[in-house]
Amino acid sequence: MAKKIPLELDLSHLERRLQGPKPGLQSQLKMVPDHRRHDRTFEEVRETCLRAAVLVLVYPGEGGPHLVLTQRTTQVVHHQAQISFPGGQMDEGESTVHAALREAAEELNITPAEVRILGELTPLYVPPSNYCIYPIVGAAEQRPEFRPAPREVAEVIEVPLAHLLDATNVRREKWPLRGMNVTVPYYFYRGHKIWGATAMILAEFLDLISFLAK
Repeated sequence: MAKKIPLELDLSHLERRLQGPKPGLQSQLKMVPDHRRHDRTFEEVRETCLRAAVLVLVYPGEGGPHLVLTQRTTQVVHHQAQISFPGGQMDEGESTVHAALREAAEELNITPAEVRILGELTPLYVPPSNYCIYPIVGAAEQRPEFRPAPREVAEVIEVPLAHLLDATNVRREKWPLRGMNVTVPYYFYRGHKIWGATAMILAEFLDLISFLAK
């Protein structure tokens, strides 16, 4: 059964939660493939990894708050055809917030001025690409007019928070990955399997949302 969430989130409350202690790795590990449970963590590699920022954007949609994800094209360098938050590599000297907003504008035409930054989730490390990902949480008062960049975005995926909070939409399958058959957890939405780093980020964010809904 889905956990109930308000039709409009208390963004100020969410913002306060993001400034305080967060569940971090404990939540992220719920959605990590089995073979990666003993990988190095962000804290171990933060000085040597490449850096990227993504935007976790909450906005009103039909039936309640939504998040926007993208399916990447096969033309991008990393994680081709996978589902991700809008975002990408940080430029030299660039802040995490600026990078997330810049990439969201480039990929989906989200105007930085329409995004209220609420805070950051816990960074995480992605060993296959050697990236540390910094998730930035923002909110828009209304649904942005998404215009995807054709080279980077194959599909815009708008997911209701209520769907993600429904435990029946969290599934696990055995997949062949890097020469091994491993159990991969994922969020299922309209034929899409949302897994890997994106699912790990979602797990922490949804734990925060669940707390607000109590």
